[in-house]
Amino acid sequence: MVQAGQNPEILTAHRFYLGLALDGQKDSDAYFLECQGFTRTQDVIEICEVTSQSWGTGQSKGLPVRTKIPGNVKSGNITLRRGMTNSIDFWNWFDKVQTGGWAKQRKMVSLSIYNQASVEVARFEMEGAWPTRYKIADVNARSTEIEIEEVEVAFEEFKRVK
Repeated sequence: MVQAGQNPEILTAHRFYLGLALDGQKDSDAYFLECQGFTRTQDVIEICEVTSQSWGTGQSKGLPVRTKIPGNVKSGNITLRRGMTNSIDFWNWFDKVQTGGWAKQRKMVSLSIYNQASVEVARFEMEGAWPTRYKIADVNARSTEIEIEEVEVAFEEFKRVK
């Protein structure tokens, strides 16, 4: 909480932890280099009505009025990238969804952001998360870069809880 007369601390994007528990594990090896796509949007419905008032010159009757009201709320997909390890947790999660076990594979994902003193100051939760895509980076015998494992995850709810 910000004290009176103090400015809020600007958080840095590199101090985060993504928590994801798979198959009853308390914590999976969910250390990521990059997480993208944390979005929640609301559609806009535009209604155009014509009033009974006359306006302008000549025979014109009525004034068109546009009103915008909130529509459906949608969540985006997140893309998680990490250095590939010998763990096959994410592949197994994806495999269980594609072989028909989708309903039991919906998980809760939380994203925590930390301040410069390593204290969690923001947390977002995504409910009903399940993998929609699994990818590994192209391989090249001449490369010295780390192999990247990428998982795209759909989710239903997205809310800030802290």
